[in-house]
Amino acid sequence: MSTVCYTQEGAVGVVTVDRPKALNALNSEVLDELRRTFEAIDLETVRCVVVTGAGEKSFVAGADIGEMSSLTRAEGEAFGKKGNDLFRMIETFPIPVIAAVNGYALGGGCELALCCDIRICSENAQFGQPEVGLGITPGFGGTQRLVRAVGPGRAKEMIYTARSIKAEDALRAGLVNAVYPLAELMPAAMKLAGNIAKNAPIAVRACKKAINEGTQLDMDSAVALEEKLFGSCFETEDQREGMQAFLEKRKVEGFKNR
Repeated sequence: MSTVCYTQEGAVGVVTVDRPKALNALNSEVLDELRRTFEAIDLETVRCVVVTGAGEKSFVAGADIGEMSSLTRAEGEAFGKKGNDLFRMIETFPIPVIAAVNGYALGGGCELALCCDIRICSENAQFGQPEVGLGITPGFGGTQRLVRAVGPGRAKEMIYTARSIKAEDALRAGLVNAVYPLAELMPAAMKLAGNIAKNAPIAVRACKKAINEGTQLDMDSAVALEEKLFGSCFETEDQREGMQAFLEKRKVEGFKNR
């Protein structure tokens, strides 16, 4: 692929948007290659994914304005659906996805980060939805996920003013979990991903499903969903090994993902 790179380190997959000369802006080619990359991830061996951008300036600086500038109404709606379908796929991906935000995360870049399970960023990161300054709305889920991440008041201020916020403000707002010097960002992301990957994969997947789906349900339905997922874990070898190791006061010898 020409715009997306994929590598695997142990049980961690790393997806890198690779258009540094364009600040990793999202065009149709990038969206298509991101989809194909995620579809090709081996869920038998990969237990966590890290998404980042190439270079030191930008995670993803937004969608490609050159491509969008001449779209018709129907074409604009279709482009929005392409991005939304991809980001929804990432949001509901069976295993956790971490955004390692190394610089600008604007427009579609902020929306890409928002569809990930966990966000960490470098000190030079900036987040924003500048679309109204271009005469459009956010199109890849920004009006929905930003509200859920930071609350309606903060989200509306960011979207209506088109102003970006810096890393420390993003941390205070709860948009990111941690801020690191740029050189330490990827090591921190890989360490976090490794800590997730060492746990029982089926249980981690069940937790993601419970959280993602449960937040859309009333409490009675949500805890019923959790009960079913909790029960399903008792059919796994990993549950038996995890509890046996605890009872025998030893470390787990290695979860088998079955």
